[in-house]
Amino acid sequence: QLQLVESGGGLVQPGGSLRLSCAASGRTLDYYTIGWFRQAPGKEREGVLCISRSGGSTNYADSVKGRFTISRDNGKNSVYLQMNSLKPEDTAVYYCAGKGSYYCSGYPHEYDYWGQGTQVTVSS
Repeated sequence: QLQLVESGGGLVQPGGSLRLSCAASGRTLDYYTIGWFRQAPGKEREGVLCISRSGGSTNYADSVKGRFTISRDNGKNSVYLQMNSLKPEDTAVYYCAGKGSYYCSGYPHEYDYWGQGTQVTVSS
């Protein structure tokens, strides 16, 4: 079974950067499409970015366009979310999730495996 662990969250000032990591174990990440989601207090979980098994990425949140990028290193069994120019509205718990199909999706219910989440707080 695929297990996912996020890391890299923390407190950052507006305009700063963070890189989140999603480390996989139990299975080879090559066979999984990985999505990053976030959930702010009182809001539904929303898709942010996804990277398919072939390495193609899809953006599901217009608010992060041009600021966040997703990448994967199958050799390290990891996926990364680079977040630049962070804003207070990016504050949320960020989750990575995996599914075995080839194609990305921004719908949480389509993912079978989830990490525990990492808190990102953007505040001065």
